Amino acid sequence: MIVAGNWKLNTTLIEGLNLASRIEDSISKLGPMEVRVIAAAPYTHLDRMVNSTDRIDVFAQDVSRHESGAFTGEVSAGMLKSIGVKGSIVGHSERRAYHGENDELIHEKIQMCLQHDLEVIYCCGEQLEDRKNGHTMKVIERQISKALSKLNVDQFDSLVIAYEPVWAIGTGETATPRQAQEVHEFIRNWLKQNKGEEVSEKTQILYGGSVKPGNADELFQKPDIDGGLIGGASLKAEDFIQIVRAAG
Repeated sequence: MIVAGNWKLNTTLIEGLNLASRIEDSISKLGPMEVRVIAAAPYTHLDRMVNSTDRIDVFAQDVSRHESGAFTGEVSAGMLKSIGVKGSIVGHSERRAYHGENDELIHEKIQMCLQHDLEVIYCCGEQLEDRKNGHTMKVIERQISKALSKLNVDQFDSLVIAYEPVWAIGTGETATPRQAQEVHEFIRNWLKQNKGEEVSEKTQILYGGSVKPGNADELFQKPDIDGGLIGGASLKAEDFIQIVRAAG
């Protein structure tokens, strides 16, 4: 199981280091468990967090599709790798909505990460209108086909998929465990049909969309849900640890 916190545009450096420290202390008290804990922190925190955490894998929240050059404000996969970052989120719905990122660009970012030996948490998900119109699976299939079809089987060793229904992000709304499981099962079947049974079985699929202590246990009991991509609840150490405990 994986529990990944996406801190988004939150915390100063000192606040972030304190949050990471509290999470690590709490993890150490939980005892042995097969849960991987990830924190996707702001760029300004990454170097210090890499060097001050032992039980948390540090990820970026985004990465450039470019190797280098005149791209003001961009941070490359090579730069992230050079400071010890483990991987990056790619394709988050907020990047799609606010920065116009499309499936082709997201595929390029995935490839850039993999070329530099960075892991990827690839995000996909439908809008509320898509769900109301019965187009959820059509949207998901389009997204994952364009982003993942060209990857070879070995590259899936470094890829995690996160299903995040856009209508449930930061809204307090959550897909029911049944709704989430239906989409996760669809994604796993797509992997089986297009990349083979081994990839389908080993690829971890996270749920992201207002996961909190009160619903984590029921979500994580579903057979095709392998953990969560956590937003708001990852900023409160106590809430985040309760979710980690549910995954364990």
